[in-house]
Amino acid sequence: QVQLVESGGGLVQAGGSLRLSCATSGRTFSSYVMGWFRQAPGKEREFVAAISWSRGSTYYADSVKGRFTISRDNAKNTVYLQMNSLKPEDTAVYYCAAGWPPLTTTSAAYDYWGQGTQVTVSS
Repeated sequence: QVQLVESGGGLVQAGGSLRLSCATSGRTFSSYVMGWFRQAPGKEREFVAAISWSRGSTYYADSVKGRFTISRDNAKNTVYLQMNSLKPEDTAVYYCAAGWPPLTTTSAAYDYWGQGTQVTVSS
């Protein structure tokens, strides 16, 4: 059974940092694109960042570019999202997702999803 398990969320003050982790299990994700999405209350789920396992190519939403960094550890089958200079508008449930290439920002293209982890940024 395929599983994606996020961790690392929490409460942080504006300007602070958090690192989210997404541990994968159940199959080899070496060919997959891994993405992070987020959903704030009353809003649509939105793309945050994505990375390809094989080439390490990355892509970011404009709203997080320069503040967030996505990375992966192939040996641990884990993807990370380092979030710096957090803002109250970054408050949301963050989801990890896996999908086939090519790298895309479209949530419908991702086949597997984690349960989400809450990130709350206070002002």
